[in-house]
Order: sequence, then C-alpha cells, then structure tokens
Amino acid sequence: MNNDLSSTPEILFDVTTPLGFSVRTTAEYWEFIVTIKHPVMLSRLVDVQKTLSEPDKIHLSKTDPQVYLFYREDGSKRWVCAIARQMNGDGFLITAYRTSAIKEGELVWQK
Repeated sequence: MNNDLSSTPEILFDVTTPLGFSVRTTAEYWEFIVTIKHPVMLSRLVDVQKTLSEPDKIHLSKTDPQVYLFYREDGSKRWVCAIARQMNGDGFLITAYRTSAIKEGELVWQK
C-alpha cells in the first residue's frame, strides 16, 4: 500500500446535492472532461458545481440505478447536465456537458 500523500489525487470539488449525497471530482479528472470529452465546458466549473448543488431537475438514469443526471437551465432551451454516480453514499462526477434535451429517466427531484 502506498502511503505517499503526494500521490493522492487532488480533490477539485466536493459538492452536496439535494439528494443528500456529495459529488466530488479530482483536478486530473476535470482536466480529462474539459480536454477530451467536452472541451466546451472548460470555463464552466462553477456552473457544474451549481448544477450539482442547486439543480432544476434530477433524473435517474434509465440504464444504471446508481447514476443521476442533474440539470440546470443555461439559457433559452439549454441545460447544463452533470452526471454523477453514487456508490456506498459517495458520489463522483462522470461527465458534464451542455444540452438542449433532457434524457429519459425517472424524475427523482425537482426545484
């Protein structure tokens, strides 16, 4: 087991959701999201944090009961979507992007 603290990933944020669990991500994983998956989100870190902590809607994934889709309005007919997985009471960010459509899935929370 490696006890070297310098190898511990740096937590970029840890945000509590309205569902009562926290979602976190590391600086390294955020860099992956904004450089590889969704570069349009590069300057949208605060928007993603607000989407998780103050969403307009939260849906449960149709395909995975541990995955939640958090939506927050972002202009006319646009949303920021932050997708997180909850396991054993902990949550972690899977990805985040802008969208014009809310995916199907059970609505589990609404503002």
